[in-house]
Amino acid sequence: MITQRSYTVEPWAVRETSLKLDVLAQSESVFALSNGHVGWRGNLDEGEPHGLPGSYLNGVHELHPLPYAEAGYGYPESGQTAINVTNGKIVRLLVDDEPFDLRYGTLVAHERTLDLRRGVLERSCEWISPAGSRIRVRSTRLVSLTQRAVAAVAYEVEPVDSRTRVVIQSELVTNESLPGTNGDPRASKVLKSPLEHEEGFADGTRLRLVHRTRQSGLRVAVAADHVIEGPERTTTSSEETVDLARLTVTSVLEPGQRLRVEKLVAHGWSGARSRPAMSDQVDAALAAAAHSGWDGLLDEQRGYLDDFWARADVEVDGDEEIQQAVRFALFHVLQAGARAEQRAIPAKGLTGSGYDGHAFWDTETFVLPLLTYTEPGAVAEVLRWRQKTLPAARERAVQLGLNGAAFPWRTIEGSEGSAYWPAGTAAFHVNAAVADAAVRYTEATGDTDFERDTGVELLVETARLWRSLGHHDHHGVFHIDGVTGPDEYSAVADDNTYTNLMARANLLAAADVCARHPERAAALGVDDEESAAWRDAAEAVHIPYNDELGVHEQHAGFTRYQQWDFADTRADQYPLMLHFPYFDIYRKQVVKQADLVLAMYLCSGWFEEFHDEEQIARNFAYYEPLTVRDSSLSACVQAVVAARAGHLSLAYAYTAEAALMDLADLESNTRDGLHIASLAGTWTALVAGFGGLRRDGESLRFAPRLPERFSRLAFNLQFMGRSLRVEIGPDKATYTLMSGAPLTIRHHGAALTVNGDGPVVRPVPASRDRAAPSQPPHRAPHAR
Repeated sequence: MITQRSYTVEPWAVRETSLKLDVLAQSESVFALSNGHVGWRGNLDEGEPHGLPGSYLNGVHELHPLPYAEAGYGYPESGQTAINVTNGKIVRLLVDDEPFDLRYGTLVAHERTLDLRRGVLERSCEWISPAGSRIRVRSTRLVSLTQRAVAAVAYEVEPVDSRTRVVIQSELVTNESLPGTNGDPRASKVLKSPLEHEEGFADGTRLRLVHRTRQSGLRVAVAADHVIEGPERTTTSSEETVDLARLTVTSVLEPGQRLRVEKLVAHGWSGARSRPAMSDQVDAALAAAAHSGWDGLLDEQRGYLDDFWARADVEVDGDEEIQQAVRFALFHVLQAGARAEQRAIPAKGLTGSGYDGHAFWDTETFVLPLLTYTEPGAVAEVLRWRQKTLPAARERAVQLGLNGAAFPWRTIEGSEGSAYWPAGTAAFHVNAAVADAAVRYTEATGDTDFERDTGVELLVETARLWRSLGHHDHHGVFHIDGVTGPDEYSAVADDNTYTNLMARANLLAAADVCARHPERAAALGVDDEESAAWRDAAEAVHIPYNDELGVHEQHAGFTRYQQWDFADTRADQYPLMLHFPYFDIYRKQVVKQADLVLAMYLCSGWFEEFHDEEQIARNFAYYEPLTVRDSSLSACVQAVVAARAGHLSLAYAYTAEAALMDLADLESNTRDGLHIASLAGTWTALVAGFGGLRRDGESLRFAPRLPERFSRLAFNLQFMGRSLRVEIGPDKATYTLMSGAPLTIRHHGAALTVNGDGPVVRPVPASRDRAAPSQPPHRAPHAR
């Protein structure tokens, strides 16, 4: 936990009140703007100084060979890396022939604000050049949530106390120089000049560049147009070279006069469309943006977000940091998926190049639950992207000697991009995550068209993989051997409990959906015998349990392993994967991230059917001292289960860790991009943890309890065409149906019906008093 905050604590904004070059890269991620299609890192308008330049188009990547010391059958041959595309946000400034560079001269004041309600990044600064010219600069930047291809900047400069000559250079820049890697495997691979020039255009106030990747063959077009406001004799000129298109605006300003440039930028890419077609596409997007104008784009952005916050806001009374953090999280998760439109949601969204821009199981397991109940249309688009990648997943399954589809561990375009085979080959639980997301979406929306057209195929192909991957022993018990579960510190293990329970749910859901859509199932070759085999495997799946300890095993035999030597592990040796060989880690009882604990959250129905609350508490108490949280995915899950087990103070500490992962840069790698899953986990910790939200088929259930610090927690959910508001206090919970038909839900197990007649109030029972479990040395969450 860092001790000095980089940003002020406000309910609806993230504000940086001075420029801190030592956290510049982190701020670039925090201040990133995106719509799921276009992403702009929060670089300074002038481009320099910077931590990591970043302009991204979702899906644009280059291929590179994957190195192996020894080749092996089934190893992916090429990797995919998201690339920094043409940068349209640069607006350089010269003041009396001196570059406006904040490393020189005197910076009198500098402030940047991410406005979460308006969806813009605002900047204001006052600077004295080395020669003594004093100016004020203001800028506002947005990436449009309503016009998918469009981003825009308004840049304004005025002299303070003397006549000043200013030159503004608005640029499109391709193949920017990027900093080298730092050796962290979570960082991205740097590819030098990945884009080849195809076309440049500069005429009047319009600019355009078209490039193409060398290996993946993707064409990228970016165009810009400008509106200029300034005194008489303001002049313009334009030029273009191979990787640069520039508009230069020159003026002489008296104190009180301003030069303002409004820059509209349009983006497009394709693996199939011709160069002229791409040029036309971005020109048309520019025309649409110009029709709206700068003020129109601002109004559209605010309107979009007003609608989002009305249905998605979470209110927290009692902790101002958590209140700010959950809104920051909601905003960035929305940005990651709002206009992805049949593309993936990468682990970093479009805020940085970490993990090479890949999407993992993080998306379906951590991000899509939030979007399911707040922005469900985005969920359907991500799952349609998974459906589009089924040919590659089927091919991968055949390569591995399996039936159905094997979805990739990490990918951009659908093929496996991991050179680390215990994950890239053995982490099959990504299949169950996709299936779970499809079931959750359908149950929450009632979208039967989606279920028929997309859900059936996803569930059938994932179920086929489980049935061919597992086997029945001579007692008829179904085992799934040699897999890597969520805890990547335990690899290629037999009967991982999380994997087996999620596979069980996948198999049963596939059989059920085929019964509901027999014609679609028949078209996919499913017959009664195959469906029955899925049900048989699901009901016979083995869940390892240690009778002596009275706990479920993370995988078969896990509890007999030697425990990790936590006492002799220094605080600076975490994460373990960067300081110890995997061979040593794999043989010990040490957990990277919630695994069995995650199963108790996502498969809570199974635990409730076959076990009581004491079993859940025992499991949690056993795994808590082993879990080191070397993954940002862990804290939110531990928060949920800690709250259920009655450890509300511990749950509160984990909630804060998930919430402040990026605002406080807890893992010292926010520079590479935001942790989108951890941000989504903030919502999960609050709504599923303290709100106790669980799926209950075609309904919802709640078991709310608040930590001592909270005086109120309120949130809105979209469910089956209804809008439900839940408000929780220390001793009561209030359920209000804001719109839609009456809905029956459960409160701490008791059914109640909400309708348009008014709120329904129920008491919140006291939590059972249990001793809180310990954590490994140096790994306890920061107490609030």
